[in-house]
Amino acid sequence: MRSNGDFDYQIKYQRAFETLLWSLPRVGIQHGRAATLALGARDNDILALSAPATPKFETITPNSSTNYIVAYTDLKPGPVVLEIPAAGPDGSLYGQVVDAWQMAIADVGPSGVDGGKGAKILFTGPDFSGAVPPGYIHVKSPNYRIMFAFRTVRAPGKTAAEAYAYTKRLRMYYLSQAASPPTQRFLDPVNERYPTFPPYDETYFKYLYDTFTYEPVASQDKVMMGLLASLGIERGKPYNPDDVTKRAMRQAAIDAWYYLQDRFDHLPRSYYFWSNRQYVPLLLPDRNRGFSYEYPDQVDIDGRALAFFWCTLVPAQISDRPAVYYLMAMADNEGHPLEAGRTYRVTVPAKMPVKQFWALSMYDRATMGFIYTQSMRTTLDSYGVDKMKKNADGSVTIYVGPVAPAGLEANWIPTGGKRPLPAFRFYGPEEPLYDKTFRMPDFERVD
Repeated sequence: MRSNGDFDYQIKYQRAFETLLWSLPRVGIQHGRAATLALGARDNDILALSAPATPKFETITPNSSTNYIVAYTDLKPGPVVLEIPAAGPDGSLYGQVVDAWQMAIADVGPSGVDGGKGAKILFTGPDFSGAVPPGYIHVKSPNYRIMFAFRTVRAPGKTAAEAYAYTKRLRMYYLSQAASPPTQRFLDPVNERYPTFPPYDETYFKYLYDTFTYEPVASQDKVMMGLLASLGIERGKPYNPDDVTKRAMRQAAIDAWYYLQDRFDHLPRSYYFWSNRQYVPLLLPDRNRGFSYEYPDQVDIDGRALAFFWCTLVPAQISDRPAVYYLMAMADNEGHPLEAGRTYRVTVPAKMPVKQFWALSMYDRATMGFIYTQSMRTTLDSYGVDKMKKNADGSVTIYVGPVAPAGLEANWIPTGGKRPLPAFRFYGPEEPLYDKTFRMPDFERVD
């Protein structure tokens, strides 16, 4: 006969496991907020990297081709103004503002709410009922804590330093300060560790407590909120889980990580971009081409967890032909999952279906982030093709593995002995990619 202690642990374990899958995008935002504050930032301060990201930018599947700009704010004290500079000969921005569920509430840039013309966007909280002053684009958030992540697009003929200067035209402040906005505070953490990976241990649930006891509760989340009480996560009560709860949380978090990794190792072929290739799109939208995974009769918790396990800060909607497309290599040309410690190669055709450029970045399957190596190299792209050894037809063969092949160091991305997750980015994709008349070669194992 089972003891009450056995049942207590099992209930807490099961609820912790399902809670993690349900809350993954939410805790990702809260943990990122905590990492930002730990750098010395405050609400409305802006992190603006003066150079592309390195492995120290510990976030999920970033790129190292454009500079990142990040900020968090809290709408509980009052509405917040975000001033977006106009796109033009000095540069442009693109990216999303997201709520506490990591759902996009505003896209910015030429295809965003500002239309690339520049604007003052006024963000208000869920309980805002006042009048919106003239001259603002109003965006109401369903949550109090929001954040943005933008990237700078360098204008033709402009330097990286000029693109960085353009980002500093951003302004973020409370509406109550609009008559005399404070001097904008920028931080540049390009040489600092920025640890935003979700923690797959018992500490995950402290971040969950911090966000779910602060924000309004949506009707579709009330059942889950009721179950959280068994884990010691309740409004108005301190967070102080007992030893049994912490043990259950830790095991559930570890098992949830393994469960999601296993799901990616056994994705149905319907997820793959080409029927005869081993690439899966990075963005995995729901049936409505969005990322809420909410339908009239259910919330697809597993589908949402998969989407946010290896991706973050997604757009509100995915068009049939987005301006940038990402394809992740899941296996080699024989269908075997890519392994740690092995060396692989892929040949990039001379003519890639892109108007702007292509890039190949390497991630660690364990974290979905960049890999720390001695060289800190994470990416090779078409801007650097002239530095690589080319094949007779103008294509380039790129190697990924722990050691560079002799004489091919310029064609190599180190994996540091980690299990690799290669990602091809197509900037300005052309029709042959979308109509699938172009097919990217698969990775081949070398050793």
